[in-house]
Amino acid sequence: MSVDPATFRSAMARFPGAVTVITALSGSETGSERRGITATAVCSVSADPPSLLVCVNRATGTRAAIHETGRFNVNLLAKPDGLLAMQFAGQGGVTGEAKFAEGDWISDARGLPQLASALLCFSCDVSEVTEAGSHTVFIGQIADIVQGDGEPLLYERSGFQCLAPI
Repeated sequence: MSVDPATFRSAMARFPGAVTVITALSGSETGSERRGITATAVCSVSADPPSLLVCVNRATGTRAAIHETGRFNVNLLAKPDGLLAMQFAGQGGVTGEAKFAEGDWISDARGLPQLASALLCFSCDVSEVTEAGSHTVFIGQIADIVQGDGEPLLYERSGFQCLAPI
């Protein structure tokens, strides 16, 4: 028995996820270009060595940049960053470097794009790559962690949510 894609998407919409922006740099003959996408498909893999995984659509420039350089950052968004999340999801047709017009972006110690207001920024080196359907799964060994303050932005039932105490 097989589950159709619409049923799967509907079920996964109930699965809350932390909202992140995955960033990378792509190199070219004319210089580096920042790339980034909004993602909730991020999770820890191991504490020894510290690592996490990200799932990135194979059709994106971000996937190409990560595959090319072997490096990426995961920026955990804060409660007020819903508009930024939509910008990096491509709302309004925004692509490539134009996505970085929203937010306070800096370069981390390794030169990768880091959101200054991120609750967490994990800087990763790719240690494993797996192709899975329309996505590439990158396992990244964590090279650095920068921590900020605030409440995380979550996504559930096709909308942004925030944590509330029970």
